[in-house]
Amino acid sequence: MLELSPKSNLLEEDNYRYQLQDVATPNLQRELFSYEEVPKVAFNHRRVPIDMPEEIWITDTTFRDGQQSINPYTVEQIVDIFKLMSKLGGPYGIIRQTEFFVYSQRDREAIRRCQELGLRFPEITTWIRASREDFKLVKDLGIRETGVLVSCSDYHIFNKLKMTRAQAMDMYLATVKDAFDAGVMPRCHLEDITRADFYGFVVPFVNELMKLSKEAGIPVRIRACDTMGYGVPYTEASLPRSVAGIIYGLKKYSDVPSELLEWHGHNDFYKAVANASTAWLYGASAVNCSLLGIGERTGNVPLEAMVFEYASLRGSMDGMDPRVITEIAEYYEREIGIKIPPMTPFVGRNFNVTRAGIHADGLLKDQEIYNIFDTDKLLNRPAMVMINKNSGLSGIAYWINQNYRLKGDAELDKKDPLVIKLKEWVDKEYEGGRTSTLSTEELEGKILEYSNGELRR
Repeated sequence: MLELSPKSNLLEEDNYRYQLQDVATPNLQRELFSYEEVPKVAFNHRRVPIDMPEEIWITDTTFRDGQQSINPYTVEQIVDIFKLMSKLGGPYGIIRQTEFFVYSQRDREAIRRCQELGLRFPEITTWIRASREDFKLVKDLGIRETGVLVSCSDYHIFNKLKMTRAQAMDMYLATVKDAFDAGVMPRCHLEDITRADFYGFVVPFVNELMKLSKEAGIPVRIRACDTMGYGVPYTEASLPRSVAGIIYGLKKYSDVPSELLEWHGHNDFYKAVANASTAWLYGASAVNCSLLGIGERTGNVPLEAMVFEYASLRGSMDGMDPRVITEIAEYYEREIGIKIPPMTPFVGRNFNVTRAGIHADGLLKDQEIYNIFDTDKLLNRPAMVMINKNSGLSGIAYWINQNYRLKGDAELDKKDPLVIKLKEWVDKEYEGGRTSTLSTEELEGKILEYSNGELRR
């Protein structure tokens, strides 16, 4: 039977409604996931259309998944980070939500303190065990939405839960009904979706969720979780590893609207950011992230990365203040004791620092030659050079100007006597056998000495 589709305005065949395939033994897809080998990527050359939603946004899991891999935050730290996150996300809520645990008194105190701030964004959501008592707790805290775990691969259903697919589906649907009874909107975390039987379990299960949602009159958010980082952004890759295919399938065959579709990825194979961007491009409104990418194993999608991905795709920050990213990085190092690897994009100490003398000479003439964008304007982080044996006069002059924020007539060039004197000292250091980069403290001490105390921080 043909019908005119309200989505495409074309005549389309009725969609086949996928039924649960309740197999007797787990399908572990060993042709892709042989444990003794690197997981393989298969291609079927089927292209799905880009389907960028009208609205896209970022959600956060810093206080949930992010907190599982480090020492728990104190209540004060959670409140401080929450305020910084709100400032970063801006008035339009591009950072739309953040999720909390509710298990301990400390968790609940942190929620209460953040609620008292009266900030519209990010909205506070939770993540709970699937029990009626926890749903009631969420409701009593005045929280609208909570995440629940609904593992969807046979690795989890058969090998962890010791159930069949039908039993797992029945248990999950009963849990969602409990959420509805409590008046709470469930966010279903489809754990391990990139190893799941997509049309044999995921689509039939989500179809049932959508049916329950319609009957209850309460939305259900679907979070597609790439728990092990197996997802790939290649558009012609096969399921279950195709991010584009997963998002397309959930929209087309389960009728999940973009605004209720969310991607949660991990970085085990260095694809977290690319996969999250792919999810946006192919129809998910939300991508779930954590600050600095902190999370299980290799971490989550770094929230700061998706701030810049958003601006790249939309052409605007839409009210976000990326300078707060530098504040957040400094807070984590100063107050929490997290040592950020120096080469980490946007937040690492050396992400916009060059050591090569020829690059420093280019920066001195025009920052745009060797800097990715105006990092001073967008991140409050001027482009820097490190001083070593290859820096040369240009590199030293540039370092002084940036370190001391010298502008206009106050800027030094490579012929300045102070620059020449400092270069002579640097050369002697390396002629004497030094191999390491000179520290900021060493350089500032010498500059103080050579300028007779006139140039200081």
